[in-house]
Amino acid sequence: MPLKNAGVMKSIISILAALSIWFILTMYPVAALAGPPFLTDDPEPVEYRHWEVYLASQYMHDRDATSATAPHVEINYGLVPNVQIHLIAPMMSVRPKGDASHYGYGDTEIGIKYRFIQETDTQPMAGVFPLIEVPTGDKSRGLGNGTAQLFLPLWLQKSSGPWTTYGGGGYWINPGQGNRDYWSFGWEAQRDISEQLTIGVEIFHKTPAEEGGDSETGFNVGAIINFNQMHHLLLSTGRDLSGPNLASFYISYQLTFGP
Repeated sequence: MPLKNAGVMKSIISILAALSIWFILTMYPVAALAGPPFLTDDPEPVEYRHWEVYLASQYMHDRDATSATAPHVEINYGLVPNVQIHLIAPMMSVRPKGDASHYGYGDTEIGIKYRFIQETDTQPMAGVFPLIEVPTGDKSRGLGNGTAQLFLPLWLQKSSGPWTTYGGGGYWINPGQGNRDYWSFGWEAQRDISEQLTIGVEIFHKTPAEEGGDSETGFNVGAIINFNQMHHLLLSTGRDLSGPNLASFYISYQLTFGP
């Protein structure tokens, strides 16, 4: 890398790292786990026989509680062409307002992403990515939902030069006392600034997930820093513009590899 570009990259990384530390120290935390580093996902699966492994933390602060994955591990694997299997195993930290904090294993997320339409010059790619939240966390300590949840989304994506945009949404089946099924939508646009840096912004909306709860409409901004083909740093931060005054932050180290 030329010295000038190396200096620019070091400056960018230093700024983002400083922001990361500031948010973590102030506990000013991303809501439900989704496509790193954004809530909105995409239809593009991991390449056949390739891996994505994330070591991540995701913080959320609202009027009722502060919660975080501390940390969580996400693993995606290209099982066959156009099909990816997915796992998230989280350690959770929860601090309800006016109550003691709790730490332990949370609900496990598993899923399968299937791309059924390939992108062409005139049509976007499309895929489905059903997810199951397995109730492995202790609900009595606020570490889990207590019952299994199911998300049934449809995602679309289109690229043009350095620009990529994707989004869609789906329906959450959310059983349990006081809970209600709800819809979740999002759309993201991102631009490759260089081979080392991609920046993006998303908007999202979620209908109430609890009886008497609030809907959420908000945004996130984020960046993907590629140190090389294997090692990456992902960051995003944002807030809810309505509902429970949500602030959020996500940071992860990503390792990608394959044959």
